[in-house]
Amino acid sequence: MKSRKGVLFVCHGNICRSPAAEGVFQTLIQERQVSDSVFADSAGTSDEHAGELAHAVTRRIASKHGINLTHKSRVFVPADFDLFHLILLMDNWNFRNVSALARNDSDRSKLRMYRSFDPASAELNRIPEVPDPYYGGIEGFEQVHAIFERTSPFILEYLMDSRR
Repeated sequence: MKSRKGVLFVCHGNICRSPAAEGVFQTLIQERQVSDSVFADSAGTSDEHAGELAHAVTRRIASKHGINLTHKSRVFVPADFDLFHLILLMDNWNFRNVSALARNDSDRSKLRMYRSFDPASAELNRIPEVPDPYYGGIEGFEQVHAIFERTSPFILEYLMDSRR
């Protein structure tokens, strides 16, 4: 039996970017009917929002796009390295925080910046961070959702590649 491949989305508080990325990705998994092959979750590097639902505006934007976010914030733990094949970080600060928890090279090899899969990043000749919409108003939340919508299929393709 083939094992399922998991992706974990990580931001700071696990109330804006990472649960939104998880929601978009979960929807894609359902649409493509690949839940027997792929699974997703999200976490934060801070415990300040542990147990909380996603930010109200994050939930509202997701709902507008047909996604119901029910995830409750949790903190990234080293055991996550054992559960997930791919751990996607939203920004450099969180990348450094999770890298510091890596126990070995195998753990570190699972870490990637989220936008390393974003086709728009190629045009910039660098891998940008996913902007934190928490302080930027509704437009920021819409912008972040658009990043997740266009990037998720590329993440799924990567995970579904049988060579990985």
